Amino acid sequence: MILSILNYKNPILRKKSEEIKEITPEIRRLALDMIETMIQNKGLGLAAPQVNESKRMIAVHLIKNRSSKERADFEPKVLINPRIVAKSRETDMEEEGCLCAPGLFLKIKRAKGVSVEAKDIEGKEIEIEAEELPARILQHEIDHLNGVLFFDKIGLWQKLKLKKRLENVSN
Repeated sequence: MILSILNYKNPILRKKSEEIKEITPEIRRLALDMIETMIQNKGLGLAAPQVNESKRMIAVHLIKNRSSKERADFEPKVLINPRIVAKSRETDMEEEGCLCAPGLFLKIKRAKGVSVEAKDIEGKEIEIEAEELPARILQHEIDHLNGVLFFDKIGLWQKLKLKKRLENVSN
């Protein structure tokens, strides 16, 4: 089922999400709905808070680069209780968008590489090593679980310039 994606102004997006203690049939259903919603909206990632669920779960499609059909994983992946355990010191500044703020794209500085630990939908512990775009996707979606939106990462001067544009963003 396609879920409604919240607008960036919704207060649930500013709350730290709750850890998932048990993978229930409801959690599995939410995972499938999140994947379907992400694909339908042409997203590379989707966090549960974006669909009004304050749970530590993300769906990601780890494409190696935007101009390539090659994928790091052929199927979208759901990560439960993901956490970044290591970041590279090397950073880059790339454009990002968000399904909660359609049409808004900003250059955001992020670590070029990350290691993420999580559980898969079966409850198995997994670790993902990602670089470049996949690393950016993981950082962006995990930020959502901590109540952080991508435009929180820009400087004050940029935020002042962005304020007017944000008022015109709607879902």
